[in-house]
Amino acid sequence: MVNMKVNLCGIEMDNPIIPASGTFGYGYEFAELYDINILGTFSFKGTTLEPRFGNPTPRIAECTAGMINAVGLQNPGVDQVISEELPRLATCFHKPVMANVSGFSVPDYAATCEKLDQCDQVGWLEVNVSCPNVHGGGMSFGTSPEAAAEVTRAVKKVTKKPVIIKLSPNVTDIVSIAKACEEAGADGISLINTLLGMRIDLKTKKPVIANKMGGFSGSAIFPVAVRMVYQVAHAVNIPVVGMGGVTTAEDVIELMLAGATAVQVGAANLIEPYACKNIIENLPKVMEKYGIKDLNDIIGQA
Repeated sequence: MVNMKVNLCGIEMDNPIIPASGTFGYGYEFAELYDINILGTFSFKGTTLEPRFGNPTPRIAECTAGMINAVGLQNPGVDQVISEELPRLATCFHKPVMANVSGFSVPDYAATCEKLDQCDQVGWLEVNVSCPNVHGGGMSFGTSPEAAAEVTRAVKKVTKKPVIIKLSPNVTDIVSIAKACEEAGADGISLINTLLGMRIDLKTKKPVIANKMGGFSGSAIFPVAVRMVYQVAHAVNIPVVGMGGVTTAEDVIELMLAGATAVQVGAANLIEPYACKNIIENLPKVMEKYGIKDLNDIIGQA
């Protein structure tokens, strides 16, 4: 018998598997396929203070071992998420959920987090300072220690629940940014978000995506994720949520060895809707294969 339970910022999870924001909607779509309560939790679609239509189409481009997206944080806004999406989710998911928040100013982040912090269903606030698909916000806050720390402090002032800052890999020094967030009061760090990528159509000689560039995700970025999780986990004293190209239970073990307490699964959900279910079901077998009785014993063991 193996133990897959982990504790993320004071909240116990049945297993470390978390579908990543933007790849699992608000959960109830996947609940039509399987019982999503087998998940550790999930991070719902990125939410902003005001409704957003998102970027113009086309927004998706395929590429070797991955994809590029520039959806642009399309969402109905925090008030509608609270009044409509969360009550609907409550009918099919009976665990604390992770609320993913983005913004275009520090007050935006704080106001959205303050509203979601009051929701009983929300267990963690995952503050996204790393979205590469919007202009004038998102990633611009996550590319300097000072800006990331400013967002962290503002959110912590108005919330009581654990705040996990989601960082961008599109930087030269991920460790300094993670440490700045920790010093500003962050309860955890999520990484990595997508890399910045681009495709060009040979026939039209124009960028495939209307936004020109977008977030590159998929199995191709997994080694970058392992490296950055390892660097950050060994530099901070708060939990790290690892993600980036995860497709198998073996990938989960590898990221946990690098230092992740929990692991998010992103693009794989868009290819195989049962991806997280399959990983959770395979995880005990992989643990036994490698002589692992308790996942907590391997966190940061590499």
